[in-house]
Amino acid sequence: MQTIDYFLAPQSPWTYLGHARLVAIARAAGATVRVLPVDLGRVFPVSGGLPLARRAPQRQAYRLVELERFSRFLGLPMVLQPQFFPVAADDAARLIIAVDHADGADAALVLTGAILAAVWAQQRDIANPLVLAELLQESGLDGTRLAQSREPAVQGHYDQYTALAIEAGVFGAPTYRIGDELFWGQDRLEFVARRLAAA
Repeated sequence: MQTIDYFLAPQSPWTYLGHARLVAIARAAGATVRVLPVDLGRVFPVSGGLPLARRAPQRQAYRLVELERFSRFLGLPMVLQPQFFPVAADDAARLIIAVDHADGADAALVLTGAILAAVWAQQRDIANPLVLAELLQESGLDGTRLAQSREPAVQGHYDQYTALAIEAGVFGAPTYRIGDELFWGQDRLEFVARRLAAA
């Protein structure tokens, strides 16, 4: 069985745009997904990336054009400039990890989708623990995962996944890895599907 390493950031609009398609592609190919939330605040400094606010105005403007273009093309609802963005996403990332370890990758993928939609379609604050608790409930998951997400072991996994991403050459989210091959961005999912089919 093939494995897709899914390096994601729970606040990323591009991760949101690609999430459901990745899940569908993996399911169709019979592939497993390793859910790997990473801290972009630690990835960017070693990879040449910049937080959105520090990017040139031209890049910021074109980003909005591309987000609208892809949301229309994919038929996904999207608020281009949501109320709660930028947003601290570490708690959401750790919650995904806690669910993954307790309930499995499928549950973690469901929660990831809910968190991404909360930011980009519903304008909810994923830095608020009450919102995270609601998202757990809405996803049919155990509410105790929120407390578990604050345990040192979960932070250890978050650190490990971020280090793994840096070692692999990841510089943005989402990035998908099959074997040693990286695919950066939701607009590369067709190549992910081709790689899975070829194998």
